[in-house]
Amino acid sequence: MDQNRIVILVVVVVIAIVVVAAIGFVASRKRRSRKLREHFGPEYDRVLKQQGDQRKAEGVLEFRERRREKFKIRPLSASDRQNFSVRWREVQARFVDDPRGAVTVADALVTDVMQARGYPIGEFEQRAADLSVDYPAIVDNYRAGHEISMRHSEGRASTEDLRQAMMHYRRLFEELVGEDTSYSKGA
Repeated sequence: MDQNRIVILVVVVVIAIVVVAAIGFVASRKRRSRKLREHFGPEYDRVLKQQGDQRKAEGVLEFRERRREKFKIRPLSASDRQNFSVRWREVQARFVDDPRGAVTVADALVTDVMQARGYPIGEFEQRAADLSVDYPAIVDNYRAGHEISMRHSEGRASTEDLRQAMMHYRRLFEELVGEDTSYSKGA
C-alpha cells in the first residue's frame, strides 16, 4: 500500500469519527432537551421565553436541578400536615370578612409550609425556581398568587383578584401539604 492510500484512509477514518461524534452530540442534546421539556413542562417554555435561547434556558433548568439536589426535602409529619391544614381552613374562613388580610396570611402560610418541607426561604423568584424542580406544573400558581399579592400591597387588587390569589395559593398548598413523594424521587 503506498503512502497516498494510507493518507486517504486516515482522512476517511478521521472524517468518520468526526461525523459519528457529531451525530452522538446532536442526539445527546435532543435527549437532554426532551428530558428537560418533559420534566419541566410549562416551566421549560417560560424559561425559554425568558432566556431567549434554548441552550441558556436548559442551562438554567439544569442548574436548578443541581441546586435542588442539595436540599434535604422531607415530607411533613402527620401532625404538621394537620396543623397546616387547620391554619389553611382558618385563612379561608378569614377571606369572607378580610380578603386582603387572608391573602397576606395565605402567602406567608405557603412559605411556612415550604420551609417546613426543607426548601430554603430566600427571595420570591428563587423560591419559585426551587419549587419548579419538584412542582413544575403548579409553580405558575405560586407566581400568579404572589403577583396578585404584590398588586394588593400596592392597593391595585380587586376582591375578585384576591379570590383568584387564594385559589392559586390553595393549589400549591394542597400539593405541598399532601402525601407528595417528590422528595424521594431524587427529582
